Formats: sequence, structure tokens, C-alpha cells
Amino acid sequence: MVLLDHLTRGRLMMGVGPGALPSDAFMMGIDPAKQRDMMEEALEAILLLLAGETVSMETEWFRLVKARLQLRPYQRPFPEIGVAAQVSPAGPRLAGRFGCSLLSLGATTEGGFDVLGSHWQVMEERAEEFGTTVDRNAWRLVGPVHIADTKEQAIADVEFGLEEWVDYFQRVAALPIAPDTDNFASLVDALNASGIAVIGTVDDAIAQIERLQTQSGGFGTYLCMGHEWADTAATRHSYELLARYVAPHFQDSAGSLTDSRDWAAENRPEFIGAAGAAVMSAIQKHHEEKAQRAAAVPATTAADAEGHAEAPEEVKSGG
Repeated sequence: MVLLDHLTRGRLMMGVGPGALPSDAFMMGIDPAKQRDMMEEALEAILLLLAGETVSMETEWFRLVKARLQLRPYQRPFPEIGVAAQVSPAGPRLAGRFGCSLLSLGATTEGGFDVLGSHWQVMEERAEEFGTTVDRNAWRLVGPVHIADTKEQAIADVEFGLEEWVDYFQRVAALPIAPDTDNFASLVDALNASGIAVIGTVDDAIAQIERLQTQSGGFGTYLCMGHEWADTAATRHSYELLARYVAPHFQDSAGSLTDSRDWAAENRPEFIGAAGAAVMSAIQKHHEEKAQRAAAVPATTAADAEGHAEAPEEVKSGG
């Protein structure tokens, strides 16, 4: 991770989690009941090493003797580290203890949504206990979204891969995120109704984020889970709609532009009148100056004309 921090010139964030797949724990011979404790022990050692300290530490599963990094991170003191959270308070407890950011992967699931508020309370309590700081702006909530110009189009788009995605989470990840049904329309309706997913329009995506804001009390970033429900073109269009319409709604990046436009439109008669008067004044001033110049030059113009008429003869005689 330190090498990658240098290779990317500091464009690196590091994420940690205990692991959501029981099959991974089985293959590594780890007791799932110990995964969260092991993650906390490992993260403590990693943070000390990243901070440039020499670490001696012994646990049931690893031992460090005067360990230190040869290469320091590109970012100082080290890259941002986010701790994953689903439903249990393990993630918030860990993030609060070490002053890390929180990544709520299950923010839109029924259980994960219900505990958003209490998760942040745990973060603040642990930060106070261990003398660290936590920031809501660094809190990231994750959820699956696919939007299109119409809801009907969004539903048609996700026929590409939605059912396979649901099947994976039900049979492999062991997360019953949707009812077991052979009816595609019922599946889409269930996912939307539960709040787990957004399959619809720009307005549906905005409503989902507003719902999460209210439940959590405020967070920094909403991340769209990569799910491959739709093909490449439809997925890119979904991202385009999110960037063009959803993000500006919450960032208020378009508010000042529309306000300025409306203000100019409302006051147009006054502005047009003043602009028209300024144009007429400039025209009148131009004509007045021209008339003044014409009145000031007649005598000299005649004398100049006579002199110019004789000039060719003088030039000829002086040949």
C-alpha cells in the first residue's frame, strides 16, 4: 500500500474490513467469530507502522519484533483509511478508536439503514474515549443505483444482469437482500420498495439520498455500488445522469446559476430600458461631436484646398 501511494502520487485511500464471505475464512482456516478482533489487532499494528513508529507486538496469530517500514508513505502522516461497516457496531467502534473514516457498505439494506444513526453515535463515543477525531464529511454510504430517462427504461436496462446479481448475494454471500421470486417485475418492485436499491429515474435517486441524509443525520459522500445490472452503454448513461442532475442537486453547484438567470429575466425590462438609453446616448454624443468638428474647420479647409491645388505646379517647376 505504501508503494502504491508513491506510484499514484498520493491518490490512494485504503479500506479495511473483517471479510463478508464465510468461504474466505474457511479457506484461510480462520474462525469467523475471531475475524473482527483480528482485524482490530492488525489495524493497530498497521497504523503504528504507517506513522513511522518501531513496533513490537505479539498476539495469538502474529508477532512483530522492532518492526518498521523501510519506505514512508507519500501522504503524511499516511493515506486516509476507511473501515467497512454493515450492521454490527464493530466497524464504527474500530473507526472511532483509531480516528478512521467509515464506509457503510450496507447503508441501504434494511438492517444497515436502521442502525445508521446509532453507528455515528458509536463513532463519536469511541473517538471521545480514545482522544481521536471523526468527521461526518468523511463518512461514505454505499448503495446500488441504476437510473435512466424513464423508469420503464431503467427496468428494461437491468434485465441484463439484475437476477444474477441477486442470486449471487442470496446463494454465495448469504445475504437475503431480495425475495425469492421468478417474476422479474416483482423482484424490481421489491428492491425499490425496500429501499435497498434504486431502479428508476433521477428523482428516485435524489429521494434515496435524501432519505439516507435524514436517517443518518448527515454524511459526506454517497457511493454507487458497482453491480453490472445493465450493459456498458446503459451503465454509462446512468452515471451521466447522476453526474449531470443528481450530484448538482446536493452540491448546489447549479443553484447560483439558475438564481442569476431568474434574477436577470425578472429585471429584464429595467435592464433593457437602461441599455437602450445608453445606446441612444452614445449615438447622440457621436453626432454632436461630429457636428462640432465640422463647425470648427471650414476656413482652414479652404486655404488647405488652395495650397493643395498649387502643389503639383510647384513640384513640376521644381522638377
